[in-house]
Amino acid sequence: MPSLKQSPAELRNMFGENLRQLSSSYVSISDLSRQLGINRTQFNRYLSGESFPRPDVLARICSFFKVDARVLLEPVNEIGAGQDPILNTYMRDFVGVGASNISNDIFPSGFYRFSRRTYHDKEIFIVGLVFVRREGTNTFMRGYETKDAMVLQGLPTNARAREFRGLVMQQEDGIGVLVSRRNSMTSSFNYLYRVASFENNYWVGYITRTVPEEVGKPRAVRMVYEYLGTKVANALPVARKTGFHSKDELPTFHRRLLRPDTPLS
Repeated sequence: MPSLKQSPAELRNMFGENLRQLSSSYVSISDLSRQLGINRTQFNRYLSGESFPRPDVLARICSFFKVDARVLLEPVNEIGAGQDPILNTYMRDFVGVGASNISNDIFPSGFYRFSRRTYHDKEIFIVGLVFVRREGTNTFMRGYETKDAMVLQGLPTNARAREFRGLVMQQEDGIGVLVSRRNSMTSSFNYLYRVASFENNYWVGYITRTVPEEVGKPRAVRMVYEYLGTKVANALPVARKTGFHSKDELPTFHRRLLRPDTPLS
């Protein structure tokens, strides 16, 4: 519990120390201050504990770093420790460290086309589209189940029901993505590693789903991701062709990487 008798100087020092810690993962303070829309000189004054930000600037800083106004009162590594399972001190050095500051070179922001075999029929494949973005030190994924897949599961086909989101985490030899639909109705885990290609824009791995074992229906299948870039114009043609496909309808390199005639080991 923070003291109610902290002096203005103590509050400035606390905020400055917290801001230095939050900023430590950024290579360039100049670039960070530009992202925040704060004058570099003024930002340095915050860092050194010489001044407080205005309420609107404080709100902008808190929103960017995903903290609240307790950043003025408490050490930042204790804020949210009881609520956020990733930032909680019990998990921060295990899961949290992998979910922070993933280099754009490892897994760039933008649109991805993915393909995988369906769980219900080994002769049918699904092609979809996701978007990866950075927010503060975290990397997130967002996409929508195809309407065909929702119908097959007897689920609503509206956008709210189809939406899924994921948290990207760096692994020793690739990346992992913990994905869930709204209210954790279903979850899956994707593991991907980069493979050699002309534009260095392919990842291959597998996806596992959280369902009970059922005879003849796999819970893990091979998966391919193809980076399309950040332009919507590149994603629209792919979006129009998402859904169920036969093996022969898959993009050529996707089919090669999926190795549909080779069981996943």
